[in-house]
Amino acid sequence: MNVRRLSIAQLSAQLDAVPVVESSLLRVLRRDPRRGVRQLASRLRARQERLSRETARLADLFATEQDQRRLGFTAIAGVDEVGVAPLAGPVVAAAVILPPDVHLPDLNDSKQLTPEQREELYPQIMAAARAVHVGMAAVEEIDRLNILQATRLAHRRAIMGLTVRPQMILIDGRFPADVPVPQLVVIDGDATCASIAAASVVAKVTRDRLMTTLDACYPPYGFAQHKGYGTKQHLDAIRRHGLTPLHRRSFLTVRAFQESLLTVEGITG
Repeated sequence: MNVRRLSIAQLSAQLDAVPVVESSLLRVLRRDPRRGVRQLASRLRARQERLSRETARLADLFATEQDQRRLGFTAIAGVDEVGVAPLAGPVVAAAVILPPDVHLPDLNDSKQLTPEQREELYPQIMAAARAVHVGMAAVEEIDRLNILQATRLAHRRAIMGLTVRPQMILIDGRFPADVPVPQLVVIDGDATCASIAAASVVAKVTRDRLMTTLDACYPPYGFAQHKGYGTKQHLDAIRRHGLTPLHRRSFLTVRAFQESLLTVEGITG
């Protein structure tokens, strides 16, 4: 490429379409007398540094699965849940088995992604995975069992519903799942393990969509906005309108309202 014969616009158009620009060409661009070309070189270099960091992050994210495959496990399910802390709605778990050659750019812990990024990743995960299943524990089960045991129940339902039987389970958190399958409990697994990260995205999108749907049944509560978490908006709505069947009465914050507020069986207006 004869850099000097090309305009800045021509260089930008050609090089923006190239995934990786050779270091020798970047040196030529940085030495060009034209300021715009030097700025282009800086932008391309920054882009490649971001790409390098992302490639390294994804390699680390898949390291746990690769280690398990070297041990002979081929069907590896990542498991994660969302909805442990909210005051309302179910706890939702997902189990995801990814193939070894899967390509999911930007895969990450669902908490590190925007709602738009999660919605973009969700169909990619569903299309690429060998198997995906979602398990839930309802509000009544949370109140009857306690949140920890209800979460483990959701984990079990997610795993047992997989159409491919897992040989190894990678589960986020501190507690193993109640299933007779070899397991590895990974603290902060949603941020460090690919299949758990994928499960976190599936669980989060599923629960968020559900809470948005339920918002139509109880419009004054704002479930579509806060998804049942104890925000000021949510607590103010409980004070004004009372509790709904979606609220977890075993939770201390909700229990504090229970004796003084009327239970709302349904609001449609």
